Amino acid sequence: MAKNYQNHNPTLIRMVGKLLKLAPQFPRIIQNVKKAKGISPNSYASIGRIIESNAAKHGNIVALRFEDQSYTYTEFNETINQYANYLLKKGVQNGETVIVFLENRPELLFLIAACAKIGAIISLINPNQREQTLIHAIELTKSKHLIIGEELVPEFEDVKEIINNLADPSYYWLSDQGKGSCPKNYIDLKMELTKVDTTNPNTTSQIKASQIYANVFTSGTTGLPKASRQTNRKWMATYYWFGKVNMNLNTDDVMYVPLPFYHTNSIIVGWPTALAASCTMVMRRKFSVTHFWEDVAKYNVSAFIYIGELCRYLLNAPPSDLEKKHRITKIMGNGLRPDIWHQFKERFQIKNIYEFYGAADGNTSFTNTLNFDCTIGWCPQNYKIIKYDVENDTPLKSDNGFCIPVKKGETGLLISEISEKSAFDGYVNKKRNEDKILRNVLKTGDMWFNSGDLLQDIGFRHARFVDRIGDTFRWKGENVATAEVEGIIGQVKGVEMCAVYGVQIPNNDGRAGMATIVKHKVENFDMTSLTGKLHKELPKYAIPIFIRIKGDIDFTHTHKIKKFDLKKEGFNCKDPVYVMLPKNNEYVHLDKNLLKEIQEGSHIF
Repeated sequence: MAKNYQNHNPTLIRMVGKLLKLAPQFPRIIQNVKKAKGISPNSYASIGRIIESNAAKHGNIVALRFEDQSYTYTEFNETINQYANYLLKKGVQNGETVIVFLENRPELLFLIAACAKIGAIISLINPNQREQTLIHAIELTKSKHLIIGEELVPEFEDVKEIINNLADPSYYWLSDQGKGSCPKNYIDLKMELTKVDTTNPNTTSQIKASQIYANVFTSGTTGLPKASRQTNRKWMATYYWFGKVNMNLNTDDVMYVPLPFYHTNSIIVGWPTALAASCTMVMRRKFSVTHFWEDVAKYNVSAFIYIGELCRYLLNAPPSDLEKKHRITKIMGNGLRPDIWHQFKERFQIKNIYEFYGAADGNTSFTNTLNFDCTIGWCPQNYKIIKYDVENDTPLKSDNGFCIPVKKGETGLLISEISEKSAFDGYVNKKRNEDKILRNVLKTGDMWFNSGDLLQDIGFRHARFVDRIGDTFRWKGENVATAEVEGIIGQVKGVEMCAVYGVQIPNNDGRAGMATIVKHKVENFDMTSLTGKLHKELPKYAIPIFIRIKGDIDFTHTHKIKKFDLKKEGFNCKDPVYVMLPKNNEYVHLDKNLLKEIQEGSHIF
């Protein structure tokens, strides 16, 4: 008998053990999985209803903390109502867009919820965007109402007169720390709110699950940001999935969310998880390694949301006396790489890691419900991982013309079926929707969402994230679109041609930007001019770390740049390469000594 037992699959044995431990919770899990999957588009399930319900049931519990500010669920709901009632007073209609350019602070959350309550769509402009990228994002979602944070007025003023599609706009100024005064031609929003009542607007009960409440910008292969449409239905699904099925926090928990709320990690994972438990959520303006464990102690944090870079930053930081004196037992996030998973878990003594996989524009997600190591977990929706030719950037097909699912242990492209139960909400620019849809994949007439990501099938409906494909890579927790960066570099005098892609750096998460430049035969190329242009036009995370100067770039027969070989060669090549080191805003020549230091992981970018 012992011999037969040893021949059993060890993964299966571990899974059975995990399932037995979870057995008492099966009724709760099954019930909430059904709720997550069964939300009807025409039902009146919405963010606003959840917020009002929490205020009615748990009004005295602290809903939100930010720095030294604190709001109970009653105060949280009433403040949101002030914003909602004011927007209604100003004539904001159901389905109308409100543009918000604001750093991470409570007012951003109030506005998201206020728009959700009245059926308006909040367009969450990334506060790091500048120049042409900022103009594009604002022009993409037309609006007569623009709310600008005090901290970002100079950046908005730089482009305000260039924006084309604003018809008789109203500009609202949202004070930050009370240091400045309202600029001319702006409306002081906080001053106006003092005249507005705090009652629940009648509109909340009229909002359907299918309605869009936010535009969240995501980088794609087209270069400039795309506005992905976020629906109440998707938010409600994550409310049950992440909040009730996986994290399952209690009212005495404290959920720390140090990530930006213009991204989906915070807005549809961290926030719904806290609301599902009616517990306290802690919001931070910007993530700080130095203050992380101080915040954990200050707010008595019991759970937090992460991205992979955050975890590596914490690991690279000097040991703190506070890093083991905490009550954190559960964390949730994505991008925790296998090479640091165990070290992170053991150093900070965290028992449960609910790694997940998802995308702002996607229609499916994986979550590590069973708390296995080094996996994104399982997915309850209909998905496939199909064989993919990375070099030629295309799915492989069988003789019958259909795609080929991978076998256990193999890596391929993740696709998820588009159906009534797994809707693809798409983008504001509907022309971009077809770029993400694969048709006639496994049978004639079917439709699947193309994730653009490579996953490894590890069996039992579980998977492991491998890499991204195409012209987008992830760096510093942000998606970088290569076409956008190429467009900026191409404007620099002396650049004849360029290719931008992501490369891996030892001891660093994600892919660092690298640009290969072919210099013009006549015009002189100046590295200083390029550096200045990049700093002016791009957010810091999108500025290439490496610049390679090459005599020529190869193309495919369809005139696409052959980036596969460039990625493979990376920054260790025969051509001259320049690098922008951490805490340095200039490029320096990558000599042998510096290359060795980087390859040994001496530099944390």
